[in-house]
Amino acid sequence: MTRFITALIAVTAVYAMTLASIDVWDLLLGAVLGTGLLLTFRPFIFRNEPLPAGTLLRRAVMFVPFAGAVIVDIVSGTWRVALVVLHVRPLSRPGIVAVPIGERSSLGVAVSGLASTLSPGSFLVEVEWDQGVMLFHVLDATDADEVRAGYQRFYDRFQRHVFP
Repeated sequence: MTRFITALIAVTAVYAMTLASIDVWDLLLGAVLGTGLLLTFRPFIFRNEPLPAGTLLRRAVMFVPFAGAVIVDIVSGTWRVALVVLHVRPLSRPGIVAVPIGERSSLGVAVSGLASTLSPGSFLVEVEWDQGVMLFHVLDATDADEVRAGYQRFYDRFQRHVFP
């Protein structure tokens, strides 16, 4: 129950920041909407057992380099796309690359897809759970093995510690 209340306060605070209002009616509406969202997605958001405090603290600390790596990836992806759009670099071979899911949990797969889609030049097309792969469309698929290795390096170095 404490986790639910804490999450409800956080969701309501995000709603209030989005509206840039702390009016009582806005906070009440945010709490009602947040309650609905948390109850609807309860199995996805809340595990059966809470994470130990040490694990939660480690994940919070490791989130900083993860977020920094995502920002660097966004900037470099923007640069690569800009070079192609401005015809400075040719569009050599865009295509779909199958990246193994590996040790990723369902949350880890979702975060991998979101993090890669934030960066221009790549996005998650589909997850093939039965085959154990994520299909990414990338701007340059000339060396599919290098693309796969890049996604795996990012996961091993940054994401695994926060969203396994």
